[in-house]
Amino acid sequence: MRIHRLEMQAFGPFADRQVIDFDELGAHGLFLLNGPTGAGKTSVLDAICFALYGTVPGARQQGRRLRSDHAAQDTAPEVVCEFSSGVRRFEVVRSPQWERPAKRAGGKSTVTEQAKTLLREFVDGAWVQKSSRNDEASAEITELLGMNRDQFTRVVMLPQGDFAAFLRADAASREQLLQQLFHIGYCVAAVVIADNEIIAVYFIKYLMNKC
Repeated sequence: MRIHRLEMQAFGPFADRQVIDFDELGAHGLFLLNGPTGAGKTSVLDAICFALYGTVPGARQQGRRLRSDHAAQDTAPEVVCEFSSGVRRFEVVRSPQWERPAKRAGGKSTVTEQAKTLLREFVDGAWVQKSSRNDEASAEITELLGMNRDQFTRVVMLPQGDFAAFLRADAASREQLLQQLFHIGYCVAAVVIADNEIIAVYFIKYLMNKC
């Protein structure tokens, strides 16, 4: 699975539409998602998870809270993710449930907009609709990726709290933490540090009881 493009509007701290071209970022290999606290690093990862599965990790999974407080009241929250799985290319567009100002009440009351999803596949030079149902799209993406949301957040997006605990732990505790996170045995092969920041951790899967 490879992510090509991510768009966010009225999502997390992003009021206006933001576009991330992952193909351009990854053209030179490894890249770092960096910024001060509150800059939106976690929100970018949340947007990817929300686009794929319709929810975000942990306590942040209340969909109606995903809309940005900084966006204009009538701006719909939306996430667009273009990705490929094998040789197939897809685009998923999702909007969480949100409250928009009622047009006939002069903005003094609100109307609930239900969550929306559109999953399309690029076939023979054109986008073809696959599903417009929230649950159906999530099930199809789960089958495509071979991972449900919990597995995706464990394997692809290592929880920050668990990562901090891993760094502080002794060797035996690290092994136990990795087994809990990935449900499989792994050994740490290398930790890449630049400017006193950890930018990558490489794991080697092991088949024996010891590395």
